[in-house]
Amino acid sequence: MLQVGLSLPRSPGGAAGGFSMAEPAEGDNAGTGQEMFGSSPVTIVITSEADTWDIDASSGLGCGQFVDWDRMPDPEQQAHISRDILSKPPKELKKLAREGYWAASRALRAQVYHQLIQQVPCRLVTPDALVYRDVASRLFGKLSVSSHPLPEFLEGCSMPTYCLNLEGVTALKKILICVGNLFPDITYSPILPSLVALLLHYSEDEAQCFENISRLIASNAPHSGYIDQSFLAHQASCLTFGDLANKHCPAAHKLIAGTSENVFEVYSEWLSWLFHDLPFNYAIRVFDVYLLEGQKVLYRIALALLKQYRLSVTSAELEGTDIKADLQAFMQNIAEHMTVDKLLERAFGIRLFSRKEIWLLQMANRKVLMERGITMVQSRQSFHLAVDMQNFSSSIVTAQEMRIVWSWIPERFSLFAPLLLFSTSEDGCSLQRFYVCCEGYEPTVLLIKTTEGEVCGAFLSSDWSERKKSGATSGFFGTGECFVFTVRPEMERYEWVLIKKPELAKAVPRSRQRSPSPSPASLLSSSPDGRGTTSNRLAVPTPQRKGRLSPFLAIRHFLLPSKTASMFMSGSREGIIIGGGGGQALSLDANLLWGRTEHCETFDNPPLCQENFKVQLLEVWGFQNA
Repeated sequence: MLQVGLSLPRSPGGAAGGFSMAEPAEGDNAGTGQEMFGSSPVTIVITSEADTWDIDASSGLGCGQFVDWDRMPDPEQQAHISRDILSKPPKELKKLAREGYWAASRALRAQVYHQLIQQVPCRLVTPDALVYRDVASRLFGKLSVSSHPLPEFLEGCSMPTYCLNLEGVTALKKILICVGNLFPDITYSPILPSLVALLLHYSEDEAQCFENISRLIASNAPHSGYIDQSFLAHQASCLTFGDLANKHCPAAHKLIAGTSENVFEVYSEWLSWLFHDLPFNYAIRVFDVYLLEGQKVLYRIALALLKQYRLSVTSAELEGTDIKADLQAFMQNIAEHMTVDKLLERAFGIRLFSRKEIWLLQMANRKVLMERGITMVQSRQSFHLAVDMQNFSSSIVTAQEMRIVWSWIPERFSLFAPLLLFSTSEDGCSLQRFYVCCEGYEPTVLLIKTTEGEVCGAFLSSDWSERKKSGATSGFFGTGECFVFTVRPEMERYEWVLIKKPELAKAVPRSRQRSPSPSPASLLSSSPDGRGTTSNRLAVPTPQRKGRLSPFLAIRHFLLPSKTASMFMSGSREGIIIGGGGGQALSLDANLLWGRTEHCETFDNPPLCQENFKVQLLEVWGFQNA
């Protein structure tokens, strides 16, 4: 059975297993609201022990019955409420929610929440208020004490109570128990207690709150959901956030990767930042926009918080500190750094890809997790395989440098440890040998050390065998997850140009046909330094075969202008090319001895090292069990 225990100190004489809040001593900041508000919300920790609790604590009904008004940050204000507020078009409603229009009145927010949720498309058979009253009566009856366990899917989850009073905390437990009874398919959902708690602040009674949360659980809107309901879905969302942080918060990501042994463990707390650590008046504004815009908006806000965190700390300050705890403290004290309006403004200034593209990435992450058998809550132990600092060995980069490179790759691949596939020091300077060793592995990391001591490379999303798809003169292939980078003298990553400038592309009509890619023979010369001329026109690569590992950022989803990034990787008997358009980011000759690097439109990169270089060492790394 699952017990809930308050994280607050127990008041003198408090009964064991009870839910009474600790009473503030005389002279404490009781009733001021602001002091209580600045700290973390009251949290219940759910553990596997028996528990009994009062049912009668939530017997009273009525608007605001569940709220401790002394702890609410803002008193209810009188505001003019337009009668046709909810008849406005969705775009205008989103604007109002983002600007905090609902915050002007508790009554308005309660009305808006209920009516918006009633419009959520959901499964045909979804439990409503009448079902709740029937089930609650059957489960709890008229007894004043209950020993009903909380659902197993809440094992180990936190349960913020925000500004709920004792009646509200009890109602929260009862609703969660009924959810467990009526939604047996839910196996893991750490966000659910927070959402129920927030809704209870603006619900007429338990039944209305239950009906509203049920509709969010049962939502069947395409490519968007409200509540992850399994460990697999939750972990996939954490991997997806890691991917987005990697792309949209490179400075923060680099800082975390350099100070934390396990980047994924840090990002696995991303939802807790929003619905556990943020103070109530921030969390409720997040909830305002979440109801209208779905999970995508949570990614936006968490990314904005991460960006702000990076501005507030330095690498030196984080040395030897627990970065997870430091991030938690930052979220709890966010009011010292930015207002909630500024947070939302910055969040909506982040240019994410479409809801469908994010959904595709999440599905790819789910697939990899399933292949690794990470689907059940019992597997919740750390599974992220960072570069082994003790056993990693490369002739080009140090373990610390490789750990930074590994932090740049998509999260679903960084689950796997690095595996050396090819090395010129062991396999010789042979392009044919390069292909033989690398084919069958997807993705790969290419590392190059020049005779001048500079180190650069590329993350390549597709199998080199793709070059054979169009015969001897194959064109370009790969996806927008490819990127190039430098390691020495400075570590820097250059991603697909559309990540920074998504406005360059439009969605592709399904019926649109692709033009063939240019031949690499026209881009490579036989000169020792790899000099060559570039085609004046960039063609879109042929679509990837169904089931590729990188549906996210796949070229087939975009309509590209003729001179922007579509040339990711290409290989032939004459050499290999990475990046194109106005030049090649990297090109190597057939002997893997001479290379050239230039600015290219694919990655909008500067030359990665001396423009014409001689290769001292070259390595290709794959992913164990990938």
